[in-house]
Amino acid sequence: MDLLIHVDQSSGVSLHRQIYDSIRGAILSGRLRSGEKLPSTRALSKSLGIARATVTMSFDSLLSEGYIEASVGAGTFVSRALPEELMRPASPTVDPATLEASTPKVKARSRGRKRKDASDPGAQDPDKIQGYRLSWYATALRSRQWLSFSADEPEVQLSFGRPAMAEFPMRVWNQLLLHHARKRNLGLLDSPANAAGFMPLREQLASYLSRVRAVACQPEQVIVVNGSQQGIDLVARVLIDRGDDICIEEPGYIGAQKSFEAMGANVLPIRVDKQGISVDALKEHERAKPGFSPQLVYVTPSHQSPTGVVLSVPRRLELISWARRVGAYIVEDDYDSEYRYKGRPIPALAGLDHAGTVIYIGTLSKVLFPSLRLGYLVVPLDLAEVFTRAKWLTDRHSPLLEQQVLADFIRLGHLERHIRKMRNLYEQKRKLVIESLKKHFSTAATVLGDAAGINVVVRIASDKDDAEIVLQAKAAGIGISSTGHCYLGEAPRGEFQINYAHLNEDAIEQCIERLARIALS
Repeated sequence: MDLLIHVDQSSGVSLHRQIYDSIRGAILSGRLRSGEKLPSTRALSKSLGIARATVTMSFDSLLSEGYIEASVGAGTFVSRALPEELMRPASPTVDPATLEASTPKVKARSRGRKRKDASDPGAQDPDKIQGYRLSWYATALRSRQWLSFSADEPEVQLSFGRPAMAEFPMRVWNQLLLHHARKRNLGLLDSPANAAGFMPLREQLASYLSRVRAVACQPEQVIVVNGSQQGIDLVARVLIDRGDDICIEEPGYIGAQKSFEAMGANVLPIRVDKQGISVDALKEHERAKPGFSPQLVYVTPSHQSPTGVVLSVPRRLELISWARRVGAYIVEDDYDSEYRYKGRPIPALAGLDHAGTVIYIGTLSKVLFPSLRLGYLVVPLDLAEVFTRAKWLTDRHSPLLEQQVLADFIRLGHLERHIRKMRNLYEQKRKLVIESLKKHFSTAATVLGDAAGINVVVRIASDKDDAEIVLQAKAAGIGISSTGHCYLGEAPRGEFQINYAHLNEDAIEQCIERLARIALS
């Protein structure tokens, strides 16, 4: 057959692209019909007076994209099913009732979860999307609407967990970064052999923890992770099976709550008092359920999240003794232990443990800057290999260049100098927050917890609902948060978390004054 194709030798568009566009346009317009035979590349190159290789290149593109199909010995034809047709949404060809009947049924994913009435036309089965069954993990995440992301969140002050990034020694960090980049070490472009992390960094972390937290560990016990949340996730993957009893502080860190729930654990809230998690409450569970042996107990002993209390030394020893007796691991999340403003430093639980009971989680997000997604686990030596394998399956390894920079940052003393500087700064800011609360709230606000960390929890006596206070504060540029999401049971009213680390003194005073007007008006 003859095929009318016009090519312009003087055009800036390549010849093979002009041929491709002409044939594709003829197919989409219907001038070339489905199944119609095309001229051979030899014949077409002769009629156009151009090299056959150019025509062949055009045919190869059309073939790879599905516009034409070739049959050995028969020739080349317009495809019977074009790509544009395949990408259109297909109309249902299966009766929904038949699909429903053939889809495996999934049991309710969490204890006490209410299912929507199937007679409700707007009802959506949390176990399925468009008729396809989800995993237990995905269903657990979908059924708990606790996390949302927005690209246009307004800029707010007092927002949780943000350190004073303006005080970070960026010049020093950049110098170290440039030093390693200039080495032109091509090994940085490859995956490291060991998923547990850069060994010099693991050595520096082990030395640092021994000096600062009294945690005696070998570098082989240190697993470098992408922040403390990945550490929690690895603990859940390695140690938890569906149906396991897991004890967690009440109130407690929501990231740990949801990780354990998503693995199908039976999460048991254990009350927190002024000395931290109550070991008596753990023993009450034991008495109520003979043979009670939870898989693990998750705690934040250095600055309890969210209340801010510090687990006392007698309570620490009692918790370790109880965990050994019942055969439970203790997961110690030491997320901002560097910032304690009164009394002598208290050794970490992992520093008091000599029997491999404690798994230690640390992070540098609060100490350095949030986007540095580097944290670490310290695990008993007999668990190091399985945690390393779990880390490899999750993401192979943490960024190698940043690990090298951090190793030097610690080795040269920059980390500890920065911590000493920030500890003094945050202590002054904390005092100003408390003074401002007394000034503007009088007796209507009570600060909870100990003098530690980079945030405070305050109880406010207000006639307004917590959600209303948070909403009005956000509109005023003040990003406080209610602690209600930290409770598995009933949450107290008027309890809020305030982060002050990243604000200057004037901003702290202004924010507390505005917050008082909102809460007490």
